[in-house]
Amino acid sequence: MLYLGIFLVLYGIVVFWVTLAKPEKIWNMGKIQAFVKILGKTGTEIFFVIFGAAALGIGIWLLTEHWPAA
Repeated sequence: MLYLGIFLVLYGIVVFWVTLAKPEKIWNMGKIQAFVKILGKTGTEIFFVIFGAAALGIGIWLLTEHWPAA
């Protein structure tokens, strides 16, 4: 579970980066453009922020629960 927590924290950070920086190659992918078409630009950004926050929150919780004792 420790590795899953680390992965989720990194994944959440990447989702925030994609949402804020909007790199052209990633933002113009078909799946993201489908979200933009359905939810609109602002709705897609809010969805990604919530999704990234959830991944980050669960990852931090897993890290605090399963961190090896020193």
